[in-house]
Amino acid sequence: MRLTSLKLISEKREKELNKLGIFTAEELCRHFPRDYLDMTHVSLLKDSYHNDVILTACKVLNAEVNRYARRPYVKALCQQEEFLFTAIWFNQLYVADKLSRGEYLFYGRVRNEYGTGWSMVNPSFERADKNIKLKGLIPVYSLAGSLTQGVLRSAVKQSLSKIQITSCIPSDLQKKYSLAPLKDAYFKVHCPGNMKDAEEGSARIALEEYFLLISAFKVIKGGRDDARLNRYSVTRADVDGFISRFPFEFTEGQKNAVNEIFENVNSPHKMNRLIQGDVGSGKTAVALAGIFMAVKSGYQSAMLAPTEVLARQNSALIEKYFPEYKVATLTGSTTAAEKREIKKGLVSGEIDIVCGTHAVIQGDVVFKNLSFVVCDEQHRFGVAQRASLSEKGDGCDVLIMSATPIPRTLSLIFYGDLDITTIKDKPAKRQEISTSVIPERKYSDMYKYVEEQAKLGNQTYFVCPKIEGDDEGTAMSVTELYDELKIKMPSVRIALLHGKMKDKQKNEIMSAFKAKEYDCLVSTTVIEVGVDVPDATTMIIYNAERFGLSQLHQLRGRVGRGDKKSYCFLLSGADTEEAIQRLSVIKNSDDGFEIAEADLKLRGGGDFMGTRQSGKMLKEIKNLRFPVKVIFTAKALSDEAFSGAFDVKLLMRIAAEKYDSLKDVTLN
Repeated sequence: MRLTSLKLISEKREKELNKLGIFTAEELCRHFPRDYLDMTHVSLLKDSYHNDVILTACKVLNAEVNRYARRPYVKALCQQEEFLFTAIWFNQLYVADKLSRGEYLFYGRVRNEYGTGWSMVNPSFERADKNIKLKGLIPVYSLAGSLTQGVLRSAVKQSLSKIQITSCIPSDLQKKYSLAPLKDAYFKVHCPGNMKDAEEGSARIALEEYFLLISAFKVIKGGRDDARLNRYSVTRADVDGFISRFPFEFTEGQKNAVNEIFENVNSPHKMNRLIQGDVGSGKTAVALAGIFMAVKSGYQSAMLAPTEVLARQNSALIEKYFPEYKVATLTGSTTAAEKREIKKGLVSGEIDIVCGTHAVIQGDVVFKNLSFVVCDEQHRFGVAQRASLSEKGDGCDVLIMSATPIPRTLSLIFYGDLDITTIKDKPAKRQEISTSVIPERKYSDMYKYVEEQAKLGNQTYFVCPKIEGDDEGTAMSVTELYDELKIKMPSVRIALLHGKMKDKQKNEIMSAFKAKEYDCLVSTTVIEVGVDVPDATTMIIYNAERFGLSQLHQLRGRVGRGDKKSYCFLLSGADTEEAIQRLSVIKNSDDGFEIAEADLKLRGGGDFMGTRQSGKMLKEIKNLRFPVKVIFTAKALSDEAFSGAFDVKLLMRIAAEKYDSLKDVTLN
């Protein structure tokens, strides 16, 4: 149903909804509230305490922009009965255009410190329009352009009354588990009578989404007990001899992982194994031992990496430890002549091992006898891409590597078709990275430190959450920071890197940074995985509160890869209790699995699978808050549905239609 068929939705507003990824009335119903205003309790500032989060009604007398302060801000003078207070918005200059004299509802944190008087900082707000009857729990939605909360609430309610919402869970299972009708859950989320209603609705919708996601994985991945076609002739003595080539002794975790791979390749079934380990746990060395088992037995092997820099890094490592075998690197920048030679060598069997990016999974890349496939940094590849590579050989053994730990409970659900190996220990020489949360008043000291490190030959990463600035100005962008740092540190060589650059340009910058042609690299999270720069000793992350804890841990792992003491500085633009609590987890722990568990507890099931991590399927439910047990219930329902006792033809069709969205699914 077209959005313009709804009252109040003009073509202009339709375009603004399109910016939010909403194109139909059905999608509008899946635009879930990011928060609720509890209209059952409106507070007065003078009755509140410092740091209380309240909903309050007031009259805005005036609002203006102070552009002359070090941090430009919008300041509004507000009246509540005979009581005056100020509301201030930092980095949100657009607010001045949205506020005019009149009655408003403000929702946010109260401030009353250092004798500055009562104020609210960065509160959300909306006009207290007498034509809109606000009572009970009121949903608050993400907006775009000139859209208002009132318009969106009205449009959502209209959509709910007009569209069909049906469950994919077999009806017999719905009855068995006493599941509420799915449409009722949508009404509870968008029009809750109380918080219990909102929570119950969120849990029911999340159950549906995870049920479908887990079922889709089942449909796409198929059975796991495929009979072994390739017979390996490698012995344990051969493997021990290969491991002795490394200049360090394998940890117990690495030894156990190698043993499990050896047992897999000598079992009656082909291998389908996930190795997850923390940053620096030595997964790559284990993968090389697996590759050795294949090539020693006369088969070919392939290693897939998400970036060209990482692919070439892996290739150089393999050439070092496999001097008696022919190794090739196949990426998007490989010349046409080189590609022809590599493809010819793969078909003939002359090339034993190929390292590459997505170029390896192209249709015209054919192997003679591919038997062992490694996907490095698996969270950058979807199910379909991994399948494309393994299908280039008959009965390939597949080893998936992840440096992004997820809680064991979730890994058992989403990697249910895989055997899971976890490497928990780290090499003895691995340096601990000192982590600090840096307040804004100490930024200048930090810049001086970076300059001193550059003189010593040490390099620094600066990471920002976005590429360019926007009207809200609530987060630092790489382009803004790059320009700022060039002024503040003129003697330091600084490079800029972000996802909108062409792959060739990104590879050139990353290679130049690794070669120490730059002292600092200002980047988005494109540097999150894999690249090994031994002289990078400092990681500085702006707006750290905007990243997931596991992602912060991954970014921190880009430093400390040499023998020098390394540091991570977390710069936070928020001082809420939640932000402080989350960043303290990263500050006080270097155990990725411990951090992942804490992340899950703090953020809940809806937030843990963030937009980037989960692809389109779970993007829509990221605002829903629900207990983790919902995911386990979804797993149980899916297992039962596929047990043969139910007709799941419709479910399989719907799950198959989600195939494209699963290409981007990642789990950290």
